[in-house]
Amino acid sequence: MSAAPDFSDGNKKVGLLIAILALLLAFSEMGNKQADADSIAKNIEASNLWSFFQAKTIRRTSTLIAAEEMQANLAGVSDPAVKAAYEAQIKRWRETAARYESEPDTNEGRKELIIRAKAAEERRDIQKSRSEVFEMASGLLQIGIVMASAAVITGVGMLVWCAGGLGFGAIVLMGFAIWAPKALPFA
Repeated sequence: MSAAPDFSDGNKKVGLLIAILALLLAFSEMGNKQADADSIAKNIEASNLWSFFQAKTIRRTSTLIAAEEMQANLAGVSDPAVKAAYEAQIKRWRETAARYESEPDTNEGRKELIIRAKAAEERRDIQKSRSEVFEMASGLLQIGIVMASAAVITGVGMLVWCAGGLGFGAIVLMGFAIWAPKALPFA
């Protein structure tokens, strides 16, 4: 008969360290996935805003061209009623073009869209940095789990200390990922 394995107190502690590192790994991976999803959403938002900006630019340009063409044709018009109608239309087109350039009431003029699109890009970049930092933390945790597992097999205590150090480093990285992802030079 085989006897039940006798886990020494040290192996129980290493097993607990492995469990803690695995739990931290799960949190880090969740943070990474959430940051990835947020980054994609912000990228789509920025892309949509830039597309809207381009549409406003095209509309504005078309309106200005129509106004300029009508202004050029105005010289050949002798009928005062037609001339007045042309001038009224030119004025409306120029007002519309000005509205396409800046529309603070709706926040959908070209100037406002540029600001909104750049803000969305900045939020996207923060989420991308957050994801990268979580990914680094996950890597440290995975290495720590391997080192702690190797310590159980080999009995080398230094591997446990290294695994714990990697776990602590991963916690620090996760803190940066949450609160200051752009603060690290490599993110």
